[in-house]
Amino acid sequence: EENAEITLDVSLAYRDDKFDDWEEIAHAIEIRKLKCTFGSPKTLESEGRHYDCDFLPFMEIGSVAHKYYLINIRLPVNERKGINVGIGEIKDIRLVGIHQNGGFTKVWFAMKTFLTPSILIITVWYWRRITLMTRAPVLLEKVIFALGISMTFINIPVEWFSIGFDWTWMLLFGDIRQGIFYAMLLSFWIIFCGEHMMDQNERNRLSGYWKQVGPIAVGSFCLFIFDMCERGVQLKNPFYSIWTTEVGTELAMAFIIVAGICLCLYFLFLCFMVFQVFRNISGKQSSLPAMSKARRLHYEGLIFRFKFMMLITLACAAMTVIFFIVSQVTEGHWKWGDITIQVNSAFFTGIYGMWNLYVFALMFLYAPSHKNYGEDQSNGDLGVNSGEELQLTTTITHVDGPTEVYKLARKEAQE
Repeated sequence: EENAEITLDVSLAYRDDKFDDWEEIAHAIEIRKLKCTFGSPKTLESEGRHYDCDFLPFMEIGSVAHKYYLINIRLPVNERKGINVGIGEIKDIRLVGIHQNGGFTKVWFAMKTFLTPSILIITVWYWRRITLMTRAPVLLEKVIFALGISMTFINIPVEWFSIGFDWTWMLLFGDIRQGIFYAMLLSFWIIFCGEHMMDQNERNRLSGYWKQVGPIAVGSFCLFIFDMCERGVQLKNPFYSIWTTEVGTELAMAFIIVAGICLCLYFLFLCFMVFQVFRNISGKQSSLPAMSKARRLHYEGLIFRFKFMMLITLACAAMTVIFFIVSQVTEGHWKWGDITIQVNSAFFTGIYGMWNLYVFALMFLYAPSHKNYGEDQSNGDLGVNSGEELQLTTTITHVDGPTEVYKLARKEAQE
């Protein structure tokens, strides 16, 4: 029949030894809509030919901690209630299993185990340098520290415990960690550009960015609710799927499309902010020739590294937006009909490594320096070696104040 529904009486069990009894994990009665096409006309001559049916979402479990699993599938028939009537004769059932392969698992575990102490150490070192200053931390330094904490949180290799413990909530926990990092990263980019814009008077206050950060927080909360509607329910019933109903499918598709559009608009807005920062900083470079040689080299080095960091920020933002959209499409590749998208594991690990390097570079470059570039060095007769040393210094902030490029911009804004 058209739009036929199939009722499945399904259960999942496990055991860790071939001679143990099976222990049931979950049992449910699920209804799925069949989407089948018949290649020939429905006449007597076509009797016995097979339908071509789309794959159906069956189940998703968050961990595979046991050695053996057993799936039981029954198709109960009840003509009075119309259960499994009009679905034709079942000839075979094919199950497609999607899992994380061993090679990727080894690389993933190794990366997390190595990167966790690396980011944790640089975060502690960065905040220690902040606390040694005589002034209070500025907003930009607080946000970088918060970004380091969120990166450390997503790095913690709790996946090691999934080998010996049946933690079915691992997928949901991973989504929550990634969502927190996304929200922190998107908010940081807005504040990072805003704090260096010369025409912005509201500085060093989080309340000045509520129009930009507010929608990010609301979007992250909506993403959390959407995730709980599927993976939250799957903690109790692994056979549940939000894609089994028409309303659920439309909502899920709308979420993916709207999220992709919003991220693209966010990236365009970020490009506009970076363009404004570049224009303002370039205009300030006109005052460099009037400075002494030492300070001119110092500021040229600062501005060069700042522009380089801005370009890296744009590249990181573009890759993050692409990764989010592709991962959402790939996660439900069967939802897109004939369109098949495969993501290389190298792309996944590459984006993860890029985030860690980016956060590491931020904290390294924005850690306060204890070197002093005073006017006593401004006699202009320093040698080439001293000038090179000033230009290649990787510090962007100073012990007695925030970013020097930031201070230039702040002065311009106040004027």
